[in-house]
Amino acid sequence: MEKSEIALKAVEALKKLYPEAICSLEAEDPFQLLVATRLSAQCTDARVNLVIPALFKKFPDALSFTSAEVSEVEELIHSCGFFRQKAKDIIGMSRDIIEKHGGRVPDTMEELTALPGVGRKTANLILGDVYNKPAVVADTHLIRISNRLGLVSTKDPLKVELTLKELLPPDESNDFCHRAVLHGRALCDARRPDCGNCPLNSFCKYYEENG
Repeated sequence: MEKSEIALKAVEALKKLYPEAICSLEAEDPFQLLVATRLSAQCTDARVNLVIPALFKKFPDALSFTSAEVSEVEELIHSCGFFRQKAKDIIGMSRDIIEKHGGRVPDTMEELTALPGVGRKTANLILGDVYNKPAVVADTHLIRISNRLGLVSTKDPLKVELTLKELLPPDESNDFCHRAVLHGRALCDARRPDCGNCPLNSFCKYYEENG
């Protein structure tokens, strides 16, 4: 079976299993989603969702962060880990958004990745969820599932992103990534995948070799 065919089968199977392809980070606008995504690095979405209500109550938008003391932000995001660097990045990206983008979160990969602390993973999430552009968010779940299906044979996020952009229908790519996260948490666990109950097992390379 060709990789493109496997990709289409995976898209349809995950669509049936997880009809609502939504981001698990809770944010009210593009800027808050950008901040929440930065906080989620090396941290669970669940933990971030516990932290951001107090953070956004004190600093609801980019402008409010521009005058924030780093120590204030550090205290509010401490439990997310790597809080010192994340605090600096959030204040830095806020200042760039106000000074260089008129208060609007930019809508291109180049402009987003020029913001402090924003890599391709975060940029792709913003492009897909906020601006409805074709995007592939190469997080750990997507990388694991793509390898197990045989769509890729690498753990390099950039290579996974670029390969899946070629294999996935553009209008399905962003939702596919969200569904892959849900599937990775529900069935395709890193250590103990529940292959017997997985609707993808009929075309999964991992199941074929280990099932």
